Amino acid sequence: MIEIQGVLVHEDVVSENFVCNLNKCKGICCIEGDSGAPLEASEVNILQEIYPKIKHLLSEKGITAIEEQGTSVVDSDGDLTTPCVDTNKECAYVTFENGITKCGIEKAYEQGLVAWKKPISCHLYPIRITAYPQFDVLNYDRWHICKDACSFGRELKVPVYQFLKEPLIRKYGAEWYTELENTVKTI
Repeated sequence: MIEIQGVLVHEDVVSENFVCNLNKCKGICCIEGDSGAPLEASEVNILQEIYPKIKHLLSEKGITAIEEQGTSVVDSDGDLTTPCVDTNKECAYVTFENGITKCGIEKAYEQGLVAWKKPISCHLYPIRITAYPQFDVLNYDRWHICKDACSFGRELKVPVYQFLKEPLIRKYGAEWYTELENTVKTI
């Protein structure tokens, strides 16, 4: 583990390569899994606030799921997540463009309708955060559906932390990211 300002970063985050390849995977991470996207407690209020502004961008199935379940839910493990369409199907906020998933929240952000890009867990994927009272641990989540992203990352020689520079800065700040970069250079 690498310690950066009280955040523990697993070595795989700096040693493994990863670049999403949506033309290959079609964004399947938004439609597969055991539950919706993990949410931080502060994101629950954001989802409630922005839902009226993004609703028109969502699918009918997504709107129905949100209106029946709420803008966020507690999953079977007791974790806050986005609601899903049906049981363990796509995230209720997902949209489809040319056969590729797109986050309806991110779409609204790009159109200037909201100032929040999407849940940080989505923005940071394949990094998953385990939050403890005194520190966070960043782990590289390996999922078979991302095999094309792994090979594309190796081809381009882009480590996970570099691919996720923007969301890491969003979460921990530019100073934190610079310290991570400088620490990696010494390894």
